[in-house]
Amino acid sequence: MLYHSSPEAVVDGTLYTLLVFSIVTWTLIFFKSWQFYWNGNWNKQFDEVFWNAESFDQADTLPESTFRGPLARIARQGFNWLKESKSAAAKRLKFRGTPHDLLEQAMSVQMQKEERAMESGLTVLASIGSTAPFVGLFGTVIGIMHAMHNITASGSTSLDIVAGPIGDALVATAIGIAVAVPAVLAYNFFLRRVKVQRGGLENFVISFMHAALSTDTIK
Repeated sequence: MLYHSSPEAVVDGTLYTLLVFSIVTWTLIFFKSWQFYWNGNWNKQFDEVFWNAESFDQADTLPESTFRGPLARIARQGFNWLKESKSAAAKRLKFRGTPHDLLEQAMSVQMQKEERAMESGLTVLASIGSTAPFVGLFGTVIGIMHAMHNITASGSTSLDIVAGPIGDALVATAIGIAVAVPAVLAYNFFLRRVKVQRGGLENFVISFMHAALSTDTIK
């Protein structure tokens, strides 16, 4: 009795696992799409407002509503470091070194945080994309083994008896592939978006440093 029921439970468990994979995949797709859409809009708006400021000091006094998105948070980190370096706190050990290098390091740390936020969830998509077909294949193998045992027990090898159970077992593989394809496509798409936005953040850090140097904000 255990032999007959266990394979069915394994196949059902495989299908439920693939269902969970699918739910996680589409949840991440919608969330990451929302995240990159708004990050792109906020970065574009802040970049335009920031570089249209009349001076570096004026850029620091932009409304707080302007400082939204990864680019704005990196800029805010740079402004905060510049203010802190000129205060009494500048005597602390973390301010020992070349101001230019220390400012760049402070902004780079914030940029790395933004990159980690953008990359969050991509590992899950990659894992689902690579494992879902094998999970489905596992369910298919167990299902075929179970079907073969039932066929042997029935003593009939007619096409109707053989094709039905084996066809049902192959459904698990089909579902596994159907789950994997969106995950792989989404992973590649979002990875590309991460690289594009990372390039924009790196360019902004370099431009921010040049602006700070040109106004003698750091020496």
